[in-house]
Amino acid sequence: MLQASSPPASTKPQSPLRRRPSKVDSIRPTYGFDDVSLAPGTETVEPADVDTTVEIGGIGLRIPVLAAAMDAVVDARFAGVLAGLGGLAVLNLEGVQTRYESADTLLERISTATDGEVQGLLAEAYAQPIREELVARRIEEIHAAGSPAAVAATPAAARRFGPFCAEHGADLFLVQSQVSSARHLATGYDPLELADFTRFMPIPVAVGNTTSFEAAYQLMAQGIAAIFVGVGPGAACTTREVLGIGVPQVTAISDVAAARDTYFDETGRYVPVIGDGGMRRGGEIAKAIAAGADAVMLGSPLARAQEAPGRGMNWGMAAPSPTLPRGMRIRVGTVGTLERILFGPARVTDGSENLVGALRQSMAALGARDIRTMQRVEMVYAPSVATEGKSWQRGR
Repeated sequence: MLQASSPPASTKPQSPLRRRPSKVDSIRPTYGFDDVSLAPGTETVEPADVDTTVEIGGIGLRIPVLAAAMDAVVDARFAGVLAGLGGLAVLNLEGVQTRYESADTLLERISTATDGEVQGLLAEAYAQPIREELVARRIEEIHAAGSPAAVAATPAAARRFGPFCAEHGADLFLVQSQVSSARHLATGYDPLELADFTRFMPIPVAVGNTTSFEAAYQLMAQGIAAIFVGVGPGAACTTREVLGIGVPQVTAISDVAAARDTYFDETGRYVPVIGDGGMRRGGEIAKAIAAGADAVMLGSPLARAQEAPGRGMNWGMAAPSPTLPRGMRIRVGTVGTLERILFGPARVTDGSENLVGALRQSMAALGARDIRTMQRVEMVYAPSVATEGKSWQRGR
């Protein structure tokens, strides 16, 4: 019969296993537009009495809507139309409008290319050099169309084009990248020093995009005039799929808005927050502002306008990359005038037309007389709000 032997006298008992934290232990819940709803309060107001005005970088807007710096959305003509309706368009300084005397022929080719050939066509089209005389001309054309000139460039191009655009009459300069941070590290080139850039630029400088309280606060401390929120939520953007990064918009906007309010409490300087991407319907715009945004930037919803240069198409700003595209051309269709998309009358029931009318109606029903009041309405976690009682709608 075998017997268990006793351990050697010198053997010490093993200490309990100490488990290091797992990354999933610290995963926090985050929320997108479909996860939340806005809760009515104790007051309502008349929609005609709602004030939707806002100021971005010293430019007063009658409606809190900016058009994205996308080639299928904004040219000088579109900027003039949107300004007449109370919004602001942002021109992409690294797009087709600054590479070609007349971009109409190229835009037609992009809009009619097959899915198999469009990526190569985009890479070829954006390989042409940017021409400074066209940058100056587009600013002049935007002013002639009746709009302030808001322009956007990546950090790598900002040092070259920022002072040039200011000298030629631009009113707002947006430094826009996939992910914006207050400190960028690079060994192959000299990164843009944002604090120096904002200090010496004679016009307001806005920055995007971010999703973080900490990054937003640090960017504000470097003198920016406005901050854009959103990494990958746009309909034509594939950043979340290609790179695996992004934060749902309600959480991202709320976190950055908290940084804005903290910064304002500490300095007395208010830095507007613009929710950028992920909104197609009026209800989503209302939720973005309720989450803390002062305004929203729209791309694909406005690309559907007759006045948009994309001819019913839209593509992401990173789509032309010849090595790692992070956007794609999508078909959005042309549904009517920009005025109808923003102010109606709507001819569809899905909330994608009369966007400003829907925002005003939502604010009125929630008792919010202005944008700042709308930012304080109650928001609830409500993942069933889109499906509750909607079986007939979903069955159509």
